[in-house]
Amino acid sequence: MQKKKIMAMMLSVVLTVTTLTACSSAREGSSSSSDEKKSEATTETATEAESTEEAADTTEATESTEETASDSEAEATPAATEGFEEGATIGVSLPWLGTQNWKEAETMFKEELEKAGYKPIVQAADQKVPQQQQQIESMIENGAKVIVVGPIDGTQLGSALEQAKDAGVYVIGYDRLIENTEAVDGVVQFGSVRTGELQGQALLDGLKKEKGEGPYNIELFGGGPADPNAPNFFKGAMSVLQPEIDAGNIVVVSGQTEFTQCATEDWDNAKAQKRMDSLLAGNYSDKEIDGVLSPNDGIARAIVTACEDAGQPNPVVTGLDAENESVEWVWQGKQYCTVAKPTQDLVAKSIEIINDLKDGKGMPATDVTTDNGKKEVPIYELDPTVVTKDNAKEVFANDPDRLALMD
Repeated sequence: MQKKKIMAMMLSVVLTVTTLTACSSAREGSSSSSDEKKSEATTETATEAESTEEAADTTEATESTEETASDSEAEATPAATEGFEEGATIGVSLPWLGTQNWKEAETMFKEELEKAGYKPIVQAADQKVPQQQQQIESMIENGAKVIVVGPIDGTQLGSALEQAKDAGVYVIGYDRLIENTEAVDGVVQFGSVRTGELQGQALLDGLKKEKGEGPYNIELFGGGPADPNAPNFFKGAMSVLQPEIDAGNIVVVSGQTEFTQCATEDWDNAKAQKRMDSLLAGNYSDKEIDGVLSPNDGIARAIVTACEDAGQPNPVVTGLDAENESVEWVWQGKQYCTVAKPTQDLVAKSIEIINDLKDGKGMPATDVTTDNGKKEVPIYELDPTVVTKDNAKEVFANDPDRLALMD
């Protein structure tokens, strides 16, 4: 019995070896082909893996690019482009009410915004920057969808306006550029350099008309240095006057021809009159003054008063804003000209833009931009008009209040 078991085991081993040998022979016969196929399969697998990996990388990169573009687009598009509801709150922050044009702006914004169906918050900051910052912050807290800002100092409102932008509020500069911040969507104003050019040319025209042959003795005044328009007014005027100065046709007797020398702090009429008194006393004891470049009407009247007090003949004096008293003086010949920048036109343009924002149209297109130190700001620019006695009735034909001043 034991022998049978041993024989059976030996037979099993033989059969296993035979089977293995046959299988080995079969594999050996196809080993070259099989190895090649294995190599090809390995290569193909690696290639597919690389291709898959590359495709994944490409897809990931594409998705990343799309996400980046999407994020960029989201950052560049304020939430307010979706528009806002009827009856929304609109804030208006004015620098002060010390001149007629700002008083008109306060009244007109209240009336016209209400007519358009909005809830206006219209405030003035009495030439105090912290007060204007607080007023803007309060408008944000009260849910204003748009804030229109006539800055006291165009460089000092960045923090408050950035809060507005973070809250999804549109910010529109009014009559003055807002500087050194990206938190401004556009500015509505009359061309400031253009205004200065008109003033400079009007001074030259008035000198030739009123004072006969030159050369002419003149002095130069600028506006408040914190107002970004003031240097531009002066720049525009000097672009016209400087060639005449260089040619000797006009003479700035005091020698003060830089904006920093001619600026009037805070647009203060009393400070302007004090400077004019000093210029006359120091430079005109033995000569007459023929003309003065004035940046606005209030300063123009202060200049004329100083000349009268000094016993000087009435000089040719420019102005700006078509204030009622100066319109009368132009008509009477005491002030040679003013430049009209109708407040109703600025207010109307501002509300036109607000309506577009409400309707989800975004800021209107414009070809004019200005670098404010942080971004190119869209400028919605209106064209001012020189007013002299010769054209005053024509200019104010549709303004019964000012027309009545010339009866």
